[in-house]
Amino acid sequence: MSWDAAGCERAVAKAQSYGMDFLEIALLDPLSVDVKHSRQVLEAAGMRAVCSLGLPQPIWASHNPDGAVEFLTTALDKCAAIGAEALSGVVYGGIGERTGQPPTPAELDNVTDALVRTAKHAKSLGLPLGIEPVNRYETHLLNTGWQAVEMIERIGLDNMFVHLDTYHMNIEEKGIAQGIVDAREHLRYIHLSESDRGTPGAGTIAWDEVFGALRAVGFKGGLAMESFVNMPPEIASGLSVWRPVASGEAEVMGNGLPFLRNKARQYGLI
Repeated sequence: MSWDAAGCERAVAKAQSYGMDFLEIALLDPLSVDVKHSRQVLEAAGMRAVCSLGLPQPIWASHNPDGAVEFLTTALDKCAAIGAEALSGVVYGGIGERTGQPPTPAELDNVTDALVRTAKHAKSLGLPLGIEPVNRYETHLLNTGWQAVEMIERIGLDNMFVHLDTYHMNIEEKGIAQGIVDAREHLRYIHLSESDRGTPGAGTIAWDEVFGALRAVGFKGGLAMESFVNMPPEIASGLSVWRPVASGEAEVMGNGLPFLRNKARQYGLI
């Protein structure tokens, strides 16, 4: 629910017990993170990590690029201190950011400005910076793989990458594999999330299309299982999750994790 000392210790121990290769840390409040403790716990467990976030409303990059850069710079410094390997997510805006109109040139210019400055700082730390397009109900800025590619090519820095998510792809792409094909040259990370954000394999995601496309483009990046069984209230509100999406940890980890691992093995991705 939060990346405090107790949450860190619990999450790392659980990830280790399930034999996971890495852990994604939701870095919602970077200033509060005890980086020394987090690094010690991760290193003791031999657990790799990446960090993800969305921006708080007052510093959405579309209207406050300076505030966004300040927040993201702090987050990147924390990532580096923890020993995380990348920062990604909705780093260009907020979860639930919509104006009721398509993005304006001024908004996209502000986002570009913020990401250029942020990516340069990330590069100085030796960190990649990812952008995750999300569905139309969560942002009006970037919804598809090709839009993420356009933004990265507009920025023009080689430490940026596309981070896709099957839940969003299932809503926004012409076919769920299309985002993978469109983003292939920049794709380094993917959230494997079910159609209801619950247990992978228990919904309507076309998993063979997803894994087949990843195999076809020679994907070598991070495969992250994402399920929202428990989440902080601010995230639940932004994602519009109003009911349980799975019965609990036992269902998600006992059924969903083996399902995804078997698919990844079937397609030669692990």
